[in-house]
Amino acid sequence: MRKAVITGSTKGIGFALARELLTRGHSVVVTGRTQAAVDDAVERLRPAATGEAAVHGFTVDVTDAAQVEKLWSAAVDALGGVDLWINNAGVANTTRPIVETSAEDVRTMVTTNMLGTVYGSQVAVRGMTAAGGGQLFNVLGGGSDGRIRPGMGVYSATKRGLDSFTKALVKEVADSSVRVGQISPGILITDGWLREAAAAPEQVQSQRKMLNILCDHVDEVAPYLVERMLGSTKNGDAIAWLTTGRMTRKFLVPRKQDVLARYGL
Repeated sequence: MRKAVITGSTKGIGFALARELLTRGHSVVVTGRTQAAVDDAVERLRPAATGEAAVHGFTVDVTDAAQVEKLWSAAVDALGGVDLWINNAGVANTTRPIVETSAEDVRTMVTTNMLGTVYGSQVAVRGMTAAGGGQLFNVLGGGSDGRIRPGMGVYSATKRGLDSFTKALVKEVADSSVRVGQISPGILITDGWLREAAAAPEQVQSQRKMLNILCDHVDEVAPYLVERMLGSTKNGDAIAWLTTGRMTRKFLVPRKQDVLARYGL
């Protein structure tokens, strides 16, 4: 049984990953910024647990290194150890050009996406090294491949930086008992995505045909990502959902259903 911590897991892909791990009998710690969100997530996740799997929840501000350190200690106490850590916490504001993105939105994206992942990686690698080993995955996102997309300048910069950061960490742990990898989940319709869509309805409608081809639901993607993570034995493993092959198939055999209709769009 794995003992996992997933940051930013009260909703979206983090929540879906937690649920998938629990259904496979693995214990999970979920985290969020508010106690109400954490309590709600834990309550919704409990029915998914099988066997001896357990779910615990803690509030944490991943931009505060001291709080991330406390999260490690709390998770170890709750689970009896941690051998899988997933840095998923992130914020996206992707509907405005760089010069029109507010200072607060810039600060939130940079600190959450960058500092949160860096602090989480430091804590996990130190803790796992002391405990004899473990596995860390950093969740990347749009722009981590270097492609420039309208409205995603600041967000993409953070994710591109995390790609570089993760690859550097892979090299640094090469001779240790810890393995580091990265996850690219593709274009998922999450609460955050819907918030962005509500802020730019004209943009969604103008791109509707393309979005219906490329977007996926989190409950479709999470099982694949968890299966790959649990089966990963290689340091530097890069797990991607929207591969070139899958993207090609999406265009060759378009979905018949309207993916966005599920969300009232």
